[in-house]
Amino acid sequence: MPDLFTLWIYLRPFVAALALITFMLISAIFFVWLERKVSARIQDRLGPTRVGGKFGWLQTLADGLKLLVKEDIIPDLADHWLFRAGPYIALCGAYLAFLALPFGNGVVAQNLNIAVFYMLAVMSTEVFGVILGAYGSGSKWALFGGMREAAQVVSYEVPRAISVLVPVIVAGTMNLTDISKQQAGWFLNWYIFHDPFTFLAFWTFFTCGTASCKRAPFDLAEAESELVAGFHTEYSGFRWLIFFMAEYGSMFAISGIAVILFLGGWNLGLIPKGADATDLLGTIAGNVVNVLVFIVKGWVLVFFMMWVRWTLPRLRIDQVMTTCLRYVLPVSCVLLLGVSLWQLAEAEYLWLSYVNWLLAGGSIALVVLLLAKAMTATGLPTPTDLMPGAWPGAHPAAPTIAPRS
Repeated sequence: MPDLFTLWIYLRPFVAALALITFMLISAIFFVWLERKVSARIQDRLGPTRVGGKFGWLQTLADGLKLLVKEDIIPDLADHWLFRAGPYIALCGAYLAFLALPFGNGVVAQNLNIAVFYMLAVMSTEVFGVILGAYGSGSKWALFGGMREAAQVVSYEVPRAISVLVPVIVAGTMNLTDISKQQAGWFLNWYIFHDPFTFLAFWTFFTCGTASCKRAPFDLAEAESELVAGFHTEYSGFRWLIFFMAEYGSMFAISGIAVILFLGGWNLGLIPKGADATDLLGTIAGNVVNVLVFIVKGWVLVFFMMWVRWTLPRLRIDQVMTTCLRYVLPVSCVLLLGVSLWQLAEAEYLWLSYVNWLLAGGSIALVVLLLAKAMTATGLPTPTDLMPGAWPGAHPAAPTIAPRS
């Protein structure tokens, strides 16, 4: 009879896979609720308030149950096998990226030496589910949306991969765990502040990642403002839900890569180098802190994606492609060349290593300025009695107008 250690060796892959898929699905449920609240706040609405108390915590679960019992319709002209397989292929492409994503020091399903390359490769397979679902629907509207989606995603994958190479050159490895360990210590060690090229590479990567996740302003292929919904026009019920689970999973995966490569990974940035949370609090408690720090960082970037979606207008498909081919792609190539020359110059001119102070100080000043602006900004004068339960303090009291005599 095998001992407990041998049994754990066999069960560990299944436990890790179950934990990752559970985290991915629960995060997607949370992101749906968060996006409704974020969009409502930006548009001066309330969002979900009826199901689950004042903040509508259970609204997403109620919608999920509705989709589970909703009738699953397959068009007569659809290829049933491709139509059924498309959503699951898209979900697998998003899920497989989590296998190499380190949530903490040693908290990773599979520690790969080529983790960066692996994650970019498996996330690229999501587009196959989009194409199969669009083609298998037997609808020209869905096929047009699928082709536009494929053109967009494949195009933005090129500058996204080039932007990833910028911090990889600085780190000298593609192992995500090692990259995060190299950024231990104060936040000045984060690669986003390493030099001007890595600073700009973060924003380039995040832009390309937003486009790869089919998020606004790059979501024309599935725009709900059109007469049809793009590649998933013919989907309903559970399979429609799977497509959006894959999208929200990809959002956190892209955010996780950005956190590891540019934002210090699971390191808080407020602890001196050589004494991370694991050393201070013990192995188990320290790893819990590391995991929470990493998840919160990823959620902040997902929140930023939502913020951008409900702030910027949607681009036309020609503008989407022009942004990639004429602007983002050349910029990413310049950044790759620039960081290579910077690495050579930094060894010759030691004063270049202090540029991170300037970048970090400027970023902190900008964040403080934005927070101060957000705290002092007020909306247009609107009578609060027209919206019962409106956000407190969102509007000043409506001016009173004296009647004409």
